[in-house]
Amino acid sequence: MPDILALKEWTVRTARLMVGIPDYQTYVDHRRTFHPGQPIMTYEEFFRERQDARYAVGKGGFRGCC
Repeated sequence: MPDILALKEWTVRTARLMVGIPDYQTYVDHRRTFHPGQPIMTYEEFFRERQDARYAVGKGGFRGCC
């Protein structure tokens, strides 16, 4: 049964990334593992940062979908 749960988690994570929804828990786990003691963005901060990066906001690049 654990293999089915792992497959489900992977599928959900992949689907979210395909439609542009970043995986906050993966970010938090990475920060705790590889950058202990450093601040972790809130979900809202993380979502905004990922959205800005996706659309190159503030970098003189693409500033929207249309």
